[in-house]
Amino acid sequence: MPGLRGPSDYSQEPARHPALIINSKQPFNAEPHRSALVASYITPVDFFYKRNHGPIPVVDDIERYRVTIEGLVEKPVQLSMSEIRKLPKYTVAATLQCAGNRRTAMSKARTVKGVGWDVAALGNATWGGAKLSDVLEIVGISKLTSVSSLGGKHVEFVSVDKCKEEKGGPYKASIPLRQATNPDADVLLAYEMNGEIINRDHGYPLRVIVPGVIGARSVKWLDSISVIKEECQGFFMQKDYKMFPPSVNWDNINWSSRKAQMDFPVQCAICSLEDESVVDQGKVTVSGYALSGGGRGIERVDISVDGGKTWVEADRYQKSSVPYASDGINSDKWAWVLFKAVVDVPENAEIIAKAVDTAANVQPENVEDIWNLRGILNTSWHRVHVRKASRLTKSNL
Repeated sequence: MPGLRGPSDYSQEPARHPALIINSKQPFNAEPHRSALVASYITPVDFFYKRNHGPIPVVDDIERYRVTIEGLVEKPVQLSMSEIRKLPKYTVAATLQCAGNRRTAMSKARTVKGVGWDVAALGNATWGGAKLSDVLEIVGISKLTSVSSLGGKHVEFVSVDKCKEEKGGPYKASIPLRQATNPDADVLLAYEMNGEIINRDHGYPLRVIVPGVIGARSVKWLDSISVIKEECQGFFMQKDYKMFPPSVNWDNINWSSRKAQMDFPVQCAICSLEDESVVDQGKVTVSGYALSGGGRGIERVDISVDGGKTWVEADRYQKSSVPYASDGINSDKWAWVLFKAVVDVPENAEIIAKAVDTAANVQPENVEDIWNLRGILNTSWHRVHVRKASRLTKSNL
């Protein structure tokens, strides 16, 4: 790709914030501390999780960069950044979440394969760019189209990075054409993140944002967009990011027996407390995030301080100036909801959080019930343990 290239080594990596928790150095995969994650509704770029499968691509000449729109279309084109910027610009608040979020906890139940993530492999940002539905009109595909005139049913996004899983080839993924051509799905070709030009770690100069779907489909560093007949056949669509039952292991797995994961299930996590915490006497603040896929809002977040025997409902909020309603017109349907509850806890407590979305989907109680060999979609009840500091201990400090 003229102007944009995927390096074969890690000698040109961008600088990252020193406070990030590094889960893998090469490729670079990192997340913020859980308490920093929910310090604000919009996640600062520095603290937005970094998920990579190879070295970060380098832009040599932005004026030469083009993204190709091709495949089963009537009028293939190559678009420069200046041409994309001339299209109507939309800003969408959307949370991206790695499918492996909370994998470390699942691995404690039974070992899984993959990068070990705590609870912060996600972030909420405002993304600015052109709608994919507008871009596809340029090549002759109308809005709300399920099958193109030439038989295309899927839209494939191809990066310029080099992934070992693709044997040195680029990362790629696809979404259904009906989703790509639906303006209400808010699929973007994004060039801005939080009001600034998107940086290298997050896809500069151009990436896809597919709201409500696992982060693996929001391809960074775009090289081409192809309208194709069948789903993308790349590694990350066919041999990864699929949800298998607990009975499947690496000896009996049949990748073709499961569909590629798209929407993420309802999820929440406590971020104000570590897995094991010692707290002062008195009330304890339990806060964190909740979200669901497919644009479904969060109807409720329940908190228990006695291991699930009794529950109280947490307050939910997004923007400070607008009351949150799970189906409200002023709520950000693709974004997470933050929650907070101030509770009394016993001397030794298991605190639990679970969320319910607008379709009445509820997080499963036990991680064992949703265990899978790749450790994806751990949406089980989030549990932390709290012990109160004794008055005697505090007086001796």
